[in-house]
Amino acid sequence: MRKSSGTAASGRAKAYEYLRENILTDPEMQGRFLNEQELAAQIGVSRTPVREALLLLVSDGLVELIPQRGAYVPPVTGREISELMELRGVLESHAARLVIEHRSVPADKMRDTLDQQAKVPEDQGAEAAQEFIRLDTLFHQQLIDAAGNELISRTYSKLHVRQIVVGVSALFRTGGRREQVCSEHQDILDALVSGDSAKAQEAIDHHLAVTRDILLRT
Repeated sequence: MRKSSGTAASGRAKAYEYLRENILTDPEMQGRFLNEQELAAQIGVSRTPVREALLLLVSDGLVELIPQRGAYVPPVTGREISELMELRGVLESHAARLVIEHRSVPADKMRDTLDQQAKVPEDQGAEAAQEFIRLDTLFHQQLIDAAGNELISRTYSKLHVRQIVVGVSALFRTGGRREQVCSEHQDILDALVSGDSAKAQEAIDHHLAVTRDILLRT
């Protein structure tokens, strides 16, 4: 009985991870319904763990269950974009103050992530864009994690899917945005390393405001 329960949990976790990392991070999936049978075949599990994973994603606010229609991926609205950037700004600025105060800036980790981000090619479509945004998210998560507050880290991590969708959209909507992002990240890192909290907050606010404005203009 325990083995059966463990297998079910494993299938649910596999389906949840696949949907979260591969399906919901695709901007083209916004506004579409998900086919449980097709997803089960893609993931290599039965429909039951897919259905259970979708229920978890509903609780995360990433999927809606529409009666007689199924699982729907709602588009990210302008209000959600603004609220996402506002929440990120609060959490990241708080983390910046803490790591500077405690002299725990994860400079080496963030610098390595930024170096990898700068090397992602610009002309290889959606896959390269998703990798760029994955590294973008990691850069900011490393700052958040260094603050040492597990609840804040988990809260920020929950924003992962929306950040990728929003970030990929911003890359495709504005030419040269990748280079700008790397430059803005460098400004954040320089301010953190210098120990200037006010400058770090200014750099974080600028970075998020530019992304928000790009998305809200289109």
